[in-house]
Amino acid sequence: MDIIKILWVDDEIELLKPHVMFLQSKGYGVDTLVSGDEALEELGKNNYDIVFLDENMPGLSGIETLMRIKNIQPNLPVVMITKSEEEIIMEDAIGANIADYLIKPVNPNQILLCLKKNLDHRKIKTEKKTHAYQQEFRNIGTEIDSDLSFKQWKEVYKKLVYWEIELDSVYDAGMLEVLKMQKAEANQVFSKFIEKNYRNWLNNKSDEKPLFSHTILRKKLFPVLQNTDKPVFLLLIDNLRFDQWKVLQPIIEQNYRIEEEDIFLSILPSVTQYARNALFSGMMPSEIVKKYPQYWTSENDEGTKNKYEEELLGEYLKRFGMRDVKYSYNKILSVNAGRKLSDNLSQLMDKDLNVIVYNFIDMLSHARTEMEIIRELADDESAYRSLTLSWFEHSPLKDIIDKLSEKDVKVIITTDHGSVKVDNPVKIVGDRSTNKNLRYKTGKNLNFNHKEAFDVRNPEELFLPK
Repeated sequence: MDIIKILWVDDEIELLKPHVMFLQSKGYGVDTLVSGDEALEELGKNNYDIVFLDENMPGLSGIETLMRIKNIQPNLPVVMITKSEEEIIMEDAIGANIADYLIKPVNPNQILLCLKKNLDHRKIKTEKKTHAYQQEFRNIGTEIDSDLSFKQWKEVYKKLVYWEIELDSVYDAGMLEVLKMQKAEANQVFSKFIEKNYRNWLNNKSDEKPLFSHTILRKKLFPVLQNTDKPVFLLLIDNLRFDQWKVLQPIIEQNYRIEEEDIFLSILPSVTQYARNALFSGMMPSEIVKKYPQYWTSENDEGTKNKYEEELLGEYLKRFGMRDVKYSYNKILSVNAGRKLSDNLSQLMDKDLNVIVYNFIDMLSHARTEMEIIRELADDESAYRSLTLSWFEHSPLKDIIDKLSEKDVKVIITTDHGSVKVDNPVKIVGDRSTNKNLRYKTGKNLNFNHKEAFDVRNPEELFLPK
């Protein structure tokens, strides 16, 4: 077992030697220093589990030292020790996020209790969560090996995401690795499940049909539009995954009550060109090509493949008998565009439906592949979630959501597709005409391992253009 290391900073540290010896006799490692500057230098070199910090020191004060420590290591517990009971000092210390507050003279048992409360609490929390996942690991493993329905797969996925986020908070590297392996196994089995059932779902040859890209508006948005006289805002966050949603949800719930949460399947290929056009048209790609060829951009055409989402949405509303619905369509591709929309939200209140497509996470996902600095910042899924949360907290999108909470409106949040961090890419060899997209390949002379890909010889079978 690793020794718990304590850094004790006090300009009268010599008077505290009996306390230091007491802690050492209890098995703690204690390093002592006499100034805030020395403490900051030491924390730059070595790791500690907790810091005891005197409030009244010459030079850099305890409060100043505390604030600088929090800038360097925000999660390091710091216990403030002071002779003063002045309220302003306590407020300054508490405002700087201290772990505890002790008044001199302190006795050894006070210090021991403080350590137990701050360090053993984290240990107990970690042990409880890891033990709970160990028990759940067996249950999830049994479920993955069963013949699951799509509804049951959704529950397995929710459990895996739940444990990813729970174990993030305690960071047990060994248990996180076990979870990563279980999720990889679930991905493999789920891929086979999709390959086995996807054709039947699309061709209505299965009793159980998941909620798909092209059915989500009809089943989730249109009933709301038909049963409210309030403006409805549909916020589509491009490439938002369920685990990212779960870390954003607590912030959104500060101003909203979530009435319903569901998971839908993107159509294949899950790229924006197919998934989002299907979502806004209520049709599969080959159906769009036949009915609205002017609104479909083919593989070989230059430029964006999602030029006509607004037009497709308009046609969808007409087909569904809602031609009188007044709607707006807003695509946000930059911070400035987001701020402008946030500033002008009042202009949208006379519309029945306002669609806002927010395209940041998709750009982040691509940058994660293409830019070394983003790869390092989002090296694993936990860091990717953290980066998503940090962006959202400071984004115009949060401002928009906050402002909408003050108005009498309905808000629906969704996405068009998700993403998967690929650790073991599949190799596909093709000629020069092969498309460059990472999620799918089209061509006449493709070479690949058929066990590693969903191979479609007749695209129209999956309602895709030839």
